[in-house]
Parts: sequence; C-alpha cells; structure tokens
Amino acid sequence: MIGPTEADLLFWALARATGIGAFAALAIALLSGIALRTATLDWLATNRALKALHTWTQSLWLPLGGLHLLTIWLDRTARVGLADLVVPFGVGYGSLAVGLGTLAFDAFVLVAITAWARRWMDLGLWRWIHRAGYLAYAFTFAHAVLSGSDFSSPAISAIAWATAFGLAVLTLSRVLWGRLPG
Repeated sequence: MIGPTEADLLFWALARATGIGAFAALAIALLSGIALRTATLDWLATNRALKALHTWTQSLWLPLGGLHLLTIWLDRTARVGLADLVVPFGVGYGSLAVGLGTLAFDAFVLVAITAWARRWMDLGLWRWIHRAGYLAYAFTFAHAVLSGSDFSSPAISAIAWATAFGLAVLTLSRVLWGRLPG
C-alpha cells in the first residue's frame, strides 16, 4: 500500500518527468516549425518528415502538459488548486515562476486550438496567434529556470539552453532574411 508521503513523491516525480517531456515536445515543435518557413532553410520547406515531426510534437505536448498539471494538482505538497492551473499568479509561493508556467500553458492551448482551426480563420490573425507560441516558450523557459530543480542537471540545462539558442538563431535568420510564403 502506498502512503501519502510516497504518493506525493510519486506525483512530484511524475510532474517533473511530464514537465520535461512537454518542454521537449514544445521545443521540437517550435524549432521544426520555424525551420519549415525560414528562407535560409528553404530546402526544408518540402520535407514531409520535418512537417510530420512538427505536427506530432505540437500534438504531443498537450497530453504531457495536461499530465504535468494533473500531477502538480495531485501533489499535496505543491498546494496548487484547480483555479491555479489556468489562472496565473494565484499560488501562495513562487507565484512568478508558477504564474509564468500557467501563462505559458494558457497561451499554448490557444495556439493549439487555432492550429486545428486554421482553415476557418483569417490567415493574418492565425499567424499572430501562432507567433504567441514563441512568447509562451519564453514563459515556459523562465518557469523551468525559476521553479524547476531540473535545471541543476547539466544534461537538461544544456539541452534547454541549446534549444533557446537555436530558436534565437532561427528567429534572427527569419527576421534578417525573411520567411517562406505559406
């Protein structure tokens, strides 16, 4: 039989694992998405495998992010209420760190919904909402740095910083040399 302390440790470990998994899926989705439309990488624009990776990881983060929220909510030591999962900055401790994570989740949900509804939306509006994913990634990154103990791991820290650097380089490339149509 598992006791309350063991259950909280299990939920804490699951929250960490699903948080890292959601972060990785989002990073891959953003990197592959920007690579598909950056003019300097025009040879990737027709790569079906990269497009499939973008679509798959864009869908993968949602269950991982949902499980992250569920396990945080179930962990009694975290003291996160249901409203705190969607309304930012309400938690009594680490409100900035947790609030940034909540803002990121809310923004990524909006981006995901509009990605699925793209064919019914104005293209210009869709693009601006889709670009909110970059801001949401920045919130996610700050959430991980401020609230996660996993950044003390050299492997996780290196992957996260390398991803942020890759996104910065691709974004700069896109600003300087343009985007592909579509």
